[in-house]
Amino acid sequence: MIENEEIKKAEEQYSASSIQVLEGLEAVRKRPSMYIGDVGERGLHHLVYEVVDNGIDEAMAGYCNSISVTILQDNSIRVADNGRGIPTGMHPKEHRSALEVVMTVLHAGGKFNKDSYKVSGGLHGVGVSCVNALSDSLVAEVHREGHIFVQKYSKGKPLGPVEITGDCNDTGTIITFHPDAEIFTQTIVYKYDTLAHRMRELAYLNKGIEIVLTDERELVDVFEVDENGDSKSTGKQQFRQDVFYSSEGLKEFIDYLDAGATQLIPEAICVQNDKVIPIDIALSYNNGFSEKIYSYVNNINTIEGGTHLQGFKMGLSRSLKKYAEENNLLAKFKGDLAPEDFREGLTAVVSVKVAEPQFEGQTKTKLGNPEATSAVSQATSAAMDQYLEEHPKEGKILIEKIIVAANARTAARKAREMVQRKTAMTGAGMPGKLADCSERDPEKCELFLVEGDSAGGTAKQGRDRRIQAILPLRGKILNVEKAAVDRAFDSEEIRNIYTALGVSVAQEGEDGV
Repeated sequence: MIENEEIKKAEEQYSASSIQVLEGLEAVRKRPSMYIGDVGERGLHHLVYEVVDNGIDEAMAGYCNSISVTILQDNSIRVADNGRGIPTGMHPKEHRSALEVVMTVLHAGGKFNKDSYKVSGGLHGVGVSCVNALSDSLVAEVHREGHIFVQKYSKGKPLGPVEITGDCNDTGTIITFHPDAEIFTQTIVYKYDTLAHRMRELAYLNKGIEIVLTDERELVDVFEVDENGDSKSTGKQQFRQDVFYSSEGLKEFIDYLDAGATQLIPEAICVQNDKVIPIDIALSYNNGFSEKIYSYVNNINTIEGGTHLQGFKMGLSRSLKKYAEENNLLAKFKGDLAPEDFREGLTAVVSVKVAEPQFEGQTKTKLGNPEATSAVSQATSAAMDQYLEEHPKEGKILIEKIIVAANARTAARKAREMVQRKTAMTGAGMPGKLADCSERDPEKCELFLVEGDSAGGTAKQGRDRRIQAILPLRGKILNVEKAAVDRAFDSEEIRNIYTALGVSVAQEGEDGV
């Protein structure tokens, strides 16, 4: 009876007056994770990226070539660009400064008008206004039309009108903000290396743009190089700073990503096409076993990939397979090639510029535009076909790498199946010659590998049966460092070793060997 009365009371309380309408930027402060992903360290740094992206959009439109990001002493961030500057005139519908509209109204910006920006990362008009909403203080300074315009805000609300504070002969926008500790309860301390990683990316993705990152919280020694080429300290100190600039773009990005790796081809293969959508791709192969593919849309790192990445993989596989078949390079190969075989040892950066990208959510981690698949696939295929035709030596090396990857994948699958069959038939599935120990805690156990049954017998007599296991091996085993991966998996002695250790066989990046 009491429960029924409580339900009735709750129903009476839920009326039209219960429906809340969040005005202005209240929605952002109420549900910040909807707009910046989370309110932890990742979301904190995302605030900086949103402001920097506005400068990058100006650069892509051809109006900016310099951006500076400064971490101030109190963990405030200052982002300055030499673009056109946010308009400050009176907005015809809002009847207030366009600067105030951009800073305080969601879905307000120049990215909707393709006369202003043909391509941009910020499409929803919520970027800088979100930063404003989630900052306890923000100062917007605009240089344009010969004047310096300034407006101050706190938690998304203007503290006064736009003021002219001086004259200037340059153009640009300077945004200085401090994240609100009420929102970012975990930390409001910025990490220099995290910001440097993103600024470096942007410099490679937008060749010819200088991005300067400065940390005024940290002093570092100043070094100079003498006539012998040696570096020595000058005894002076300056703020920590890096200047990011690339003249060759993605080609230099690949060199940076693959630094230290042994390359299979002398320089990166570049794919550039502007027919359907602007496409910029660079790729290279090394002697490693993993693939590293980074995809971007309008400079935004699409960490979940999307249609552009799907198109790249399709085009790459199609071109390499066609080249191998036409040149009879698969004559001795008896297996089947899988898509992942074409990407073993691959390092690639896929960057596209889409006028109306369809992203999953405001944080834009996956592209959904269907037209990107065919456009990127065709561009990749055409560029790879031309490269392979002009570089037959490198083409043969790549196909050999692919065949080795396919053989290794097949051998790994067979090894897994063999372990599973033995386990199903014999329980633990351990090698027959293994003299196991009784302790079940791996951290307390030792496995001794000995050569031959004779040595195994001697070792068994002197061991501690509780924690020491003995596995005799037949002769000298295969040198896996120099042998092909498939030969290693075919070796019975090596199978016995990883079976005795209790680990499984897996592809690169999976749990296992």
